[in-house]
Amino acid sequence: MDVKEKAETTSGPPPPRLDCMKCFDALWFCYSPFHQMQSYYRYGEFDNCFGKWGDLVDCLTVKTKRAAEVEEILIAQEKAKPHIWTFRTVDEASEHWWRMYRHVAIMSTPVPHAAQQPPKSVKS
Repeated sequence: MDVKEKAETTSGPPPPRLDCMKCFDALWFCYSPFHQMQSYYRYGEFDNCFGKWGDLVDCLTVKTKRAAEVEEILIAQEKAKPHIWTFRTVDEASEHWWRMYRHVAIMSTPVPHAAQQPPKSVKS
């Protein structure tokens, strides 16, 4: 069997490849001033980057395993990821919104009408 024939008979997606540089780049970006200011602006606190550290350590740990084990682990991780188009029920969406934006909703409560000053009339 030629190399061409072998390539033609094996179809389907290529096996997942482990690349720790992506994890390192994500960790490096996490500590950048841009990301930290963006995190502070959006969430009111700086990002501690613990998740990025965990991803890098996991990647380096998997790199020490045999190729067959690595392929099984990567396939299991890919299956465990939620699909991008998963929909939430109304209750799930409401709970998620409150978890993410509770601090904004509490801080932006409107001032009662009685406490507001009436607009000044403009005399011409």
